[in-house]
Amino acid sequence: MKKTTLILLLIAASFGSGFAFKAALTASTHQPAELKRVTGIGGIFFKCKEPAKVRAWYKEHLGLQTNQYGAVFEWRQGADTLKKGFTQWSPFNEKTKYFAPSDKDFMVNYRVADLTALVTQLKKEGVAIVDTIETVDYGKFVHIMDVEGNKIELWESNDIEYEKLGIKMGAQTTK
Repeated sequence: MKKTTLILLLIAASFGSGFAFKAALTASTHQPAELKRVTGIGGIFFKCKEPAKVRAWYKEHLGLQTNQYGAVFEWRQGADTLKKGFTQWSPFNEKTKYFAPSDKDFMVNYRVADLTALVTQLKKEGVAIVDTIETVDYGKFVHIMDVEGNKIELWESNDIEYEKLGIKMGAQTTK
């Protein structure tokens, strides 16, 4: 009986030690999930002389469903095809200051998964952050500069609210 009890205690101690060792090993080698950066194109913005005329031309000749801001392309997200995604296309007046401090005639908006975490990482990497994160119903935005002086807009989208805003405006998407 003493021998059986001793063997059971040794087995229990072995299991306990094994679990403790595995927990300690896992805790010390666990790497945080890799930070997602850009997940897609959120918008294409460009300067032109007559934005209304450009919107009308694209509507007539290329079939874009335009509104006062440009056009919105609707698509399904690859990770979850039940979820909609949106990409904004917008011609801006050539005198706009929205692209400043860049002097370029275009700006790309990139969709990102976690804007706050990404901005923290970009700061560590020395990337020029132009402004602070702005939060609106349909997402969070911030602007950065690339190595050649192109202003880039980063957008953590809230596609559900973005779609509601479009419906409220009476806008149609281009599918």
